[in-house]
Amino acid sequence: MSRSMAALQIDVYSDVICPWCYVGKRRLERALRHVSAERQAQVVWRPFQLNPTMPKGGMDRTLYLKAKFGSLDVFGTMEAHLLSAGEAEGIAFTFAKVARTPNTFLAHRLIWYAGKQGCQDALVELLFRGYFEEGLNIEDLATLIRVAGLTGLEPNETESFLLSEAGGIEVKAEEEIGQRMGIQSVPHFILDGKHAISGAQPPEVFLSAFQRIEGDRAGN
Repeated sequence: MSRSMAALQIDVYSDVICPWCYVGKRRLERALRHVSAERQAQVVWRPFQLNPTMPKGGMDRTLYLKAKFGSLDVFGTMEAHLLSAGEAEGIAFTFAKVARTPNTFLAHRLIWYAGKQGCQDALVELLFRGYFEEGLNIEDLATLIRVAGLTGLEPNETESFLLSEAGGIEVKAEEEIGQRMGIQSVPHFILDGKHAISGAQPPEVFLSAFQRIEGDRAGN
């Protein structure tokens, strides 16, 4: 990989209850490994709430799916695609373990905080895995503190942060930036501040974008 790609920033608009965002994370990682740029590209996770009006405490998962898709049969078709995509990416989706669909604002605040501490990607990975593979309630304060601790964040400091209002304004501001850019679904990737990739695209799509960016930089 040439030096012209060394400072590449990839902003990922995502929600930790979005299964395609988990798949998209894996596919981006595969693309970065392929070009040996994983340590040269900076991935920044930006907030996007799939359900911004979800009440605190969330709601029963079955009721949520019926309300969102009209019937469980419709979700069943989507679930089959997700299970196949997940298997290909080494993700063991276990939807039966997910009892409730949470409000994710607290998790987004924690992701923002982890970004300030240098362990954002590790936290996002654990939240995805915890929710989709272990059925963790990622709105629960104690659960978030425990998961954060696995990344090296100090539990008491994490608890103090989550119990405060810190980061709330910043998270909402980042959400508004995404809205102004017209982002309506996730995952949504912004490469180098101007190249957009929407959806959990195959690694080849990211590789093609990397090549275009390298070409653009070389021409400047």
